Amino acid sequence: MPHVEMEKVEPLLEQYEPQRINLIPILQDVQETYRYLPQEVLRRISQKLRVPLTEVYQVATFYRCFSLVPRGKHVIQVCLGTACHVRGAPRVLDRILLDLKMAGPGTTNDLQFTVETVRCIGCCGLAPVARVDNKNTHPHLTQAKVGGLLKKYQDKAEASRTAKPDEASHAEA
Repeated sequence: MPHVEMEKVEPLLEQYEPQRINLIPILQDVQETYRYLPQEVLRRISQKLRVPLTEVYQVATFYRCFSLVPRGKHVIQVCLGTACHVRGAPRVLDRILLDLKMAGPGTTNDLQFTVETVRCIGCCGLAPVARVDNKNTHPHLTQAKVGGLLKKYQDKAEASRTAKPDEASHAEA
């Protein structure tokens, strides 16, 4: 687990009255800040709101938008609904996993990407699709388009490390 900078927590908590009703908004802010809900932060939230830690965990594990494990800077959701599946989404998913050197959905070791599968994104006419960071939908994906999709979201430092020597010098120019 990455080191948790606890000094980020207090400013978040100070924005809210110490009332149970603020639990979900606080968890949302923490999730946005850390990209997951660190255990020590959940303990601090429990203290601040005077809510049992078990209740904080119940809420944190009930909603799919929260994660108790570190997530990548970019979350790629590959739709495996019927239309996407029929039009090749499993092959697109396989290519994403291969390019990211992952055995299956999850988070890359460098915490740059989290790959998830979903049952339907709701744009079947554009199948197969993937959504990145809950806002960017990429339609009509093929295995050939995966490299460009990943490159768009890679950190510049990561991209220069993986570039060929002559490409790296052009990237710096």
